[in-house]
Amino acid sequence: MRDTRGYTDSMKLITQREFRNNSAAVMDAVEMGEIYHITRNGTEVAELRPLSRRRRLTAEELVTRHRRLPRVDPEEMRHEADQFFGTSDRIGDDDPWQRDHA
Repeated sequence: MRDTRGYTDSMKLITQREFRNNSAAVMDAVEMGEIYHITRNGTEVAELRPLSRRRRLTAEELVTRHRRLPRVDPEEMRHEADQFFGTSDRIGDDDPWQRDHA
């Protein structure tokens, strides 16, 4: 195996045979963030890299993020939308959340 410096900090170049013989160790390294280019007969034929995985947030983290969101004033939002889009094609001024659902 040899390291190649370039657009990545450390990309390793290995032969198909090295990958076959050391696949468990290579996969462990990939899982830790390493990137490999695999060669066959001296020609690079594949790149092996970790999948980007986003960590799932806990319910507590989601609530914390939600609490940091800015408060929205519906009247101000309507005013800004009217200024930006105009009012000529608006269907009605009624608020669907305040309708009587009886």
